[in-house]
Order: sequence, then structure tokens, then C-alpha cells
Amino acid sequence: MISEDSEVLVKIITQKVIEKLKEYEKLRIPIGISNRHIHLSQKHLDVLFGEGYNLTKKVDLKQPGQFASNETVTIRGPKGEFDKVRILGPVRNESQVEISRTDSFRLGLKALVRESGDLDGTSGIEIIGPKGVIKLPHGAIIALRHIHMTPEDAQIMGIKDKDTVEVQICGQRSGVLGDVLVRVSPKYKLEMHVDMDEANAFDLKNNDSVIIKKQG
Repeated sequence: MISEDSEVLVKIITQKVIEKLKEYEKLRIPIGISNRHIHLSQKHLDVLFGEGYNLTKKVDLKQPGQFASNETVTIRGPKGEFDKVRILGPVRNESQVEISRTDSFRLGLKALVRESGDLDGTSGIEIIGPKGVIKLPHGAIIALRHIHMTPEDAQIMGIKDKDTVEVQICGQRSGVLGDVLVRVSPKYKLEMHVDMDEANAFDLKNNDSVIIKKQG
């Protein structure tokens, strides 16, 4: 028979375990895997699909206001090409093609690892649509791995916008990823983005999770 003191001790331990689990859940960051894709300016969308064309939504993405469109294009480099590359909306001020390192080998590009929007000096690429072709002088990048989070998330985790962190992968094949850029905005939803190469290396699936290990 369990004594009264033992029952109290069990309750205390159970409560502490529950609190630890709640604390961990606040720190858990879901993974979003990015396949090769493209962001277009309205100017380039008009060339590729026709004057005044509007993207049509296929599915909403996790980040508020972002969506995968029904429209796709072909991207071509010096050595190869990929067709049916999905356009993500809405349109942006500048066109940008995001690929993996493996993709860059097939295309024959010396793609640089860059933060989204940091396009100066990056590789050019040809984009082929149903109505036209664009020879983009720069804009093909391997996206720097990054975490989207709200200011509330950042406060809980003790970090700030533009910090660089290491994360511990919590999937089937554990490991650590460094040089992860933190991007903080009230417009974001908590999510870490990795490309297909990184996902395959760690056997990751969408909604697997990471936790921040330490600040860089």
C-alpha cells in the first residue's frame, strides 16, 4: 500500500515532468522542407505568362499570406534544366530562384548560399514560361537555412532578429545544424526552413522538429 508521503512525492514528480514537457513544447520548432521554387516580380510574371497575369492559388503555405501557386516554369542553366518548378506567391519586388546544392550541380551553376533577398553577385539563370523567356542576370541562390518566428517566440527562446544559432535535430537521425539565421516578425509563424539536401541528409519530414542548442 502506497503511503500518503509517497503519493505526495509522486504528484510532485508528475507535475515537474508535465512542466518540463510544456517548457520543451514552447521551444520545439517545426521543420518546413523547401523544394526548388521561384519567386517572381510582376514584371517578370507578365513576360512569362502574359500582361497583367495574376497567380492562382494551389495551397496556402504555413507562413501567413504565402501560397504555392498552380503556375510552374522551367529553369535552365548551362548544363541542365528543371521543369515544373513551382512559383510561390504573392509576387515580390525582385525575382529569385531557390535551389539546393544538388540542383546547382545539375544546372551547372555556382550558386551561393544567401539570405532571401540578398541577390547581388549571385548566379544568373534562364526562366521559361508559356508566353516568354527571361534571362535573369542574378537571383539563383541556395537559401541560407533560417527560422521564422514571432517576437513572442523570440522572447521565450531568448534570441532576437538576425541572430545566428545552432539547432538540435529531433528527428529519426539526430544531429546539429549551425549557421541558422533567425528572422523575427509579427507576420511570421514559427517554422524552420531547410532545403531538400538537408532534409535528406537528416531523414527529415515536414513537422519534424528542432530545438535551439545555443546562440552563435
